[in-house]
Amino acid sequence: MTNFIPIFPLGIVVYPGESLNLHIFEPRYKQLINECHTGNKPFGIPTVIDNKVQDYGTVVRIKEITTVHENGEMDIKTEGEKVFRVLEVIKEIPDKLYSGAIVNYPVNHEAGSAEVMRRLLSSLKEMYKMLKVEKDFKKSEEQLNSYDLAHHVGFSLQEEYEFLNLMHERQRQEYLKRHLTKVIPLVAEMENLKKKVKLNGHFKNLSAFNFEE
Repeated sequence: MTNFIPIFPLGIVVYPGESLNLHIFEPRYKQLINECHTGNKPFGIPTVIDNKVQDYGTVVRIKEITTVHENGEMDIKTEGEKVFRVLEVIKEIPDKLYSGAIVNYPVNHEAGSAEVMRRLLSSLKEMYKMLKVEKDFKKSEEQLNSYDLAHHVGFSLQEEYEFLNLMHERQRQEYLKRHLTKVIPLVAEMENLKKKVKLNGHFKNLSAFNFEE
């Protein structure tokens, strides 16, 4: 299925199910948000990398306009719905300040492995413990999917975008697994380095080497 959607290109990756708060200040996007909110229609956020609009993005729906400022700027709450692929960008639309795109919606296979997800969460908790950070996913572990983890594992923007391109939950789980397998040893090494730096200059209680047999 293909259709036309208004687009709001941003230098971020939005995933299905993700809650996203936005501050709207440009006239073209104030128009877009007002029209989508009035018509109860979604809009698309394609990812911008290196000043170039990429082929994939996520359709989002406005959940609430929380604040309208005196100058017309808005604070809004949105939620990601599904991944789209841009077939053609329509830069100029009659009587509109914003742009749009002809898109289609790749089939997204959402069934993954519960066992792999358990191992991923275990690895993630290990990394968080080393980093001394806490995360609240606001869901039970049994309800979590790969999209819920993707913004919380230390991906670069490019890696987040590559992840968005994966249309199988098992592929996404594998991508997360490979990333954590690569990153956790680096985090552990950094922790060891920090400990060594802290020890430098302190009195050390060391046993001398004994040459006697």
